[in-house]
Amino acid sequence: MTALTLSTSTAATLRADAVVVGVAKGPKGPVVAPGAEVVDQAFDGKLASVLETLGASGDEGEVTKLPAPSGLKAPVVLAVGLGELPAEDEAFAEETLRRAAGTAARALAGVKKAAFALPVEDAESAAAIGEGALLGAYSFTAFRSGGNGKKKDDKGAPLGEAAILGAKPRDKAFKAAAERAAAVAAEVNRARDLINTPSNALTPKLFAEAAQTAAKEHGLKIEVLDEKALLKGGYGGIMGVGQGSANPPRLVRLGYTHPKAEKTLALVGKGITYDSGGISLKPAGHNETMKCDMSGAAAVFAAVVAAAKLGLQVNVTAWLALAENMPSGTATRPGDVLTMYSGKTVEVLNTDAEGRLVLADALTRASEENPDAIVDVATLTGAMVLALGDRTFGVMANDEAFRDTLHETAQEAGEQSWPMPMPPELRKTMDSPVADIANMGQRMGGGLIAGLFLKEFVGEGIAWGHLDIAGPAFHESAPFGYTPKGGTGSAVRTLVRLAERTADGELG
Repeated sequence: MTALTLSTSTAATLRADAVVVGVAKGPKGPVVAPGAEVVDQAFDGKLASVLETLGASGDEGEVTKLPAPSGLKAPVVLAVGLGELPAEDEAFAEETLRRAAGTAARALAGVKKAAFALPVEDAESAAAIGEGALLGAYSFTAFRSGGNGKKKDDKGAPLGEAAILGAKPRDKAFKAAAERAAAVAAEVNRARDLINTPSNALTPKLFAEAAQTAAKEHGLKIEVLDEKALLKGGYGGIMGVGQGSANPPRLVRLGYTHPKAEKTLALVGKGITYDSGGISLKPAGHNETMKCDMSGAAAVFAAVVAAAKLGLQVNVTAWLALAENMPSGTATRPGDVLTMYSGKTVEVLNTDAEGRLVLADALTRASEENPDAIVDVATLTGAMVLALGDRTFGVMANDEAFRDTLHETAQEAGEQSWPMPMPPELRKTMDSPVADIANMGQRMGGGLIAGLFLKEFVGEGIAWGHLDIAGPAFHESAPFGYTPKGGTGSAVRTLVRLAERTADGELG
């Protein structure tokens, strides 16, 4: 993994393979951003005009490489676009710095050490740069080899070290911010690794074993319910989804506790390690990326580990509802009725609406512990992607204030989200003639209907939020900013920030 260091050195004194500077869009052309003064001096104060000659404009995500002049220790200067120049009395937004650092780190893949001379106003901006660099440097190489099973090559090797210039390594605030950035980035990348792992190498059992390994390493309590325990316990939702697969389901509880904690958060994640759609088989072209249907479970798993690493004064539990949704002679059929862990019966009209079934059991089980709040995370509906696109997740809740808190928390963390309504009239469309509720309602507003279904299984009086990350969880286009192609680790940073706010007493 890429190392993160803070340095009081300048680009003229720090030995590195490349130095990263920021360039913004000014009213009359590109403008060199604060932090790059020493680099600009090495160009005799003409770095902006040199960049303009090379075609740079300062657009966000733009990358320009040029040889470094004498006076700098690094042989290469990489200028990364920051977008519009902020007003004179304003600083660059943390998310702008995070994305710029990520873009630069991707462009410097394979480089041993890079110095980041981006604008550092305070500990938070330094942390944003560090976090962006660590996230941007991510690569997934677990299944690569040199060919014919030989030793792996170095293709895709990440940036080795990111040194943040202008930071204060001995300052407590800077040191703590850098440590947080490293911990959070490591857990986002853990989630990415899980999401990118092929389904044949991450069955429910293997996912549970990965959680057991992490629990031992970080002092977390863990409980794993296998198929026998699930059947005996009456987990009809999880068993109903998983019964068609040769790889049986699991329900995993990971728990982090702090001796001085006054609040408890329960995080519930959809963990469909592969989703064929079951008997309601997905059409051709919709199966290839379905290894990512466990992104919600990956997110809550990573978030609870991050809480432990940071020693947050809050109790956090993660519930991983793990199953493989496959068609077979033992699979649940459309029209079957399942008896859920809560005792409610569900008519299954579409076996491809399986995520809500495993989440329902996990939500009921999590509610039994009476946490102060429950947040579930799931790649739940294509309808949410149609509504919000592929970079924004939807936020629903049984309490408007809590929904707003989740949305604000995502914004603070740098993740795009949008609050969604829960129209009560849509609930009637899930009425079933044979069961308490059906797992499908009307086609229009499908993402909202899924949220209303989940709400039925949350304990009375518990604040509950639902994050539908179907859009941003798996990125199929070209990388941008600190977002790679493939698994993104969506919602991890939001959940960690929520845990921090809860520890600070901000959760009512």
